[in-house]
Amino acid sequence: MRYRTTIESQVFEFDDLKQVMAFASPARTGDYLAEIGAATAQQRMAARHVLADTPLKQFLTEALVPYEDDNITRLIIDGHDAQAFAPVSHLNVGDFRNWLLSEKADAAALAALAPGLTPEMVAAASKLMRNQDLIAVARKCSVVTRFRDTIGLPGHLSVRLQPNHPTDDLRGVAASTLDGLLMGAGDAVIGINPASDSMPVLANLLHMLDEVIQRFQIPTQSCLLTHVTNTLKLAESGAPIDLVFQSIGGTEKTNRSFGVTPELLDEAYAAALSLQRGTVGENLMYFETGQGSALSANANFGVDQQTCEARAYALARRYKPLLVNTVVGFIGPEYLYDGKQIIRAGLEDHFCGKLLGLPLGCDVCYTNHAEADQDDMDTLLVLLGTAGINFIMGVPGADDVMLNYQSTSFHDALFLRETMGLKRAPEFEAWLQRMQITDAAGRLQPPSFNRLLAGMRDLKALSS
Repeated sequence: MRYRTTIESQVFEFDDLKQVMAFASPARTGDYLAEIGAATAQQRMAARHVLADTPLKQFLTEALVPYEDDNITRLIIDGHDAQAFAPVSHLNVGDFRNWLLSEKADAAALAALAPGLTPEMVAAASKLMRNQDLIAVARKCSVVTRFRDTIGLPGHLSVRLQPNHPTDDLRGVAASTLDGLLMGAGDAVIGINPASDSMPVLANLLHMLDEVIQRFQIPTQSCLLTHVTNTLKLAESGAPIDLVFQSIGGTEKTNRSFGVTPELLDEAYAAALSLQRGTVGENLMYFETGQGSALSANANFGVDQQTCEARAYALARRYKPLLVNTVVGFIGPEYLYDGKQIIRAGLEDHFCGKLLGLPLGCDVCYTNHAEADQDDMDTLLVLLGTAGINFIMGVPGADDVMLNYQSTSFHDALFLRETMGLKRAPEFEAWLQRMQITDAAGRLQPPSFNRLLAGMRDLKALSS
C-alpha cells in the first residue's frame, strides 16, 4: 500500500508503511547505513504527517516484516490482545500520541493497555514525540518485578553490579563485587559478562557469587551473561542458576544469528522455574537488546533500527522477565553516531519498553570511538532517572576493563538517587542497614566498621 501527502504544494510519496516508519525516524547513522533514512528534513516531516494520520489498526494488517517469514511477527500478531487494545483501537497514531500525554493515560490505564499494543504501534508514537514527551509518558508507567527483591517500584532505582574481569579472575571479580556492595549497588542483579565460555570457569564464577549471596543473606540475584545454552548446561550440572540471560533481537533472522529461538528460550525458562530459587517472586529472565543489532546481522528487512529494537521487546515480554536492558551506546557509532543520537535512542527504548509492559533498564554507555563523552552520559542518566528507569549499570570507575567501553559507576547511581530522592529495592535497602553499610536514611556509612567488609576478608572464594 502506497502512502502520499502534500505539504506546501510539494507531493511526497512512500512505498509502504515500512518506508513511512523509516523516514519518520529521527536521523541516525544506522538507518543511513541501511540506506533507509530520510534524505531531507522535509521528507522526514512529510513521513511524520502521514504516520500521524495512520490508524493504529493498520499495524495489525500491514506487517513490516512478513508474517509468513518471521516468527517474531507471528508472535506479535497471534499474541495480540484485542480486548486490551479496544480503548484506543479507533485512534490514529497522532491521536494516540495525544492520548498518551493526556491525564486519561494514567498508570492503571497504561498497564491495562500494554497487552493490546504492538511494538510497531509504540515505535510509531515515539517518532512523533519530543524527548520531553517520551519522558512524560514513560514516567507514568509502572512495571514491578520480583525474584529475591522488588524492582521497579515508583520512586526507586536499582543497579546491576557489573564486576567484569578480563581473565575471569575470582579475586578480581570478588573485589569489584565488594566495592559495589559497599557503595550500595547490586539490588537489580550481580551480573558478570564472562570472558570465557569454559564450563569450569563459568561454574566457579557462579559458585563464588552464590556463596557471597547465601553467606551474607543478600536479597539479590546473580547472573552470568553467557549464551543460554551454556546456562542450560550449567543448570543440568547443578550450578546455582538464579537468572537466565540472553541477548535478543527483533526479527527471527537476528535471533538465529545469536543462536536463539523462542523454543530454546521456552526450555531455559521452564528449567529455571523448576529450580525455585526466587524468594519473593518468579521473574527470572534477563534480556539485553540494542538498536542496530538487526542491521549488523543483515536481518532488518528494511525496517528502521528503532522499530526493530521495539520488536525485540515482544519476544522479551513472552517470559515476564525480571530485567530488560537496552545497551544503548554499546554497538558503536556505525548505528548511533554521537551523544545526541545515543540520548534520543535511550529515551525511545525506555518509552517503548515501558509501554509494552517491560521492566526497562539502560546501560547508559558509549564506545571509545563514538562522538560522545561522560557529559552526554550524565545527561542521559538524569533524563532516564526523571523518566522512571528501573535500573542502570554499576561499573567500577564507569570503565569496563573487560568489554572496553564506558558506562556508569557506583558513584553515578549515588548521585542520581541523592539528586532525585530515589530509593533502592526495599529488601536490599533493609539489608544494607542491617549490615551497617547505610544508615536509616540510606546514606553510606564508613566501610571500615561494617560487617560485610569483615566477613569478606576471610571468604574462601577470595583465595580460591
